[in-house]
Amino acid sequence: MIVCPNCNHPNPDGAVQCEACYTPLPATTNCPSCGATVQADAAFCGQCGYNLHSAGVPHVHPTVATTVTPDVPVEVPPLVPPDPLLELLQPDALGIGGSSNSHPPASSLPPTEVTVPPQVAVTENSPPEPEPIVAAQPVVSVKSIPTPPPLELAPVSEAELPPPEIPAPTATVARTQLQQVTARLIHVQSDRLIELPQNLSVIHIGKQNDRIPPDIDVSGFPNSEVVSRIHADIRVEGDAHYVEDVGSSNGTYINNLPLLPGNRHRLRPGDRISLGKGDLITFLFQLS
Repeated sequence: MIVCPNCNHPNPDGAVQCEACYTPLPATTNCPSCGATVQADAAFCGQCGYNLHSAGVPHVHPTVATTVTPDVPVEVPPLVPPDPLLELLQPDALGIGGSSNSHPPASSLPPTEVTVPPQVAVTENSPPEPEPIVAAQPVVSVKSIPTPPPLELAPVSEAELPPPEIPAPTATVARTQLQQVTARLIHVQSDRLIELPQNLSVIHIGKQNDRIPPDIDVSGFPNSEVVSRIHADIRVEGDAHYVEDVGSSNGTYINNLPLLPGNRHRLRPGDRISLGKGDLITFLFQLS
């Protein structure tokens, strides 16, 4: 899929110009590492990240070098004697985990003073504590709020009213959902009408053959010798119709312009499709 740099329309792989705005599309190539489709001026592949400027050099993933540790004996450093200060901090010296004689007697501990906060003595003759005074809130009566009078609308005469808007008549009538678009081809040389099949997504145009039987056979038309047995296809995608040349000998022309191989053209009402050179077999595309 090639995205047009002008209108962002997705085009099929191998297209040389945009099928929507006819802008020349950038050339593409394949990544030599993963085979993905990339633009010819790209520096790196969007799939595997291969550097496209180093063309001809295969992409080799670096191998991880394994290290082998030789069997070398490990030298253990000699033990360091403990610090003399640590011997003083043994449990026996601190009175932890030793005999009961190592703990100092309770009489040798300094006395601890406990301060008790003074309490107010409550007697029967003491007066009770006064209750907190709460300010009285003003009471608002509902009856004291006046009710506004109802609004009266002034009468409007018919002369002051604006005239009603009348929709302008439209030239075309919108298609309803029940209606279905019907495509057809009109043979210019014989004025013959050909309805395109509505149940096919790909309509083959050509002459009788054993490989791909045509859905529109032009064998009975005058000058049919310029048409190949497998000449062109009309593809239906939603409401859009596309025509493409599938490898004919004399080519396909749209509005007197050659349709390049590998490209396709979106058909619009009134487009002129010519099969072969010389404008000998020509069809007009219409929608109804």
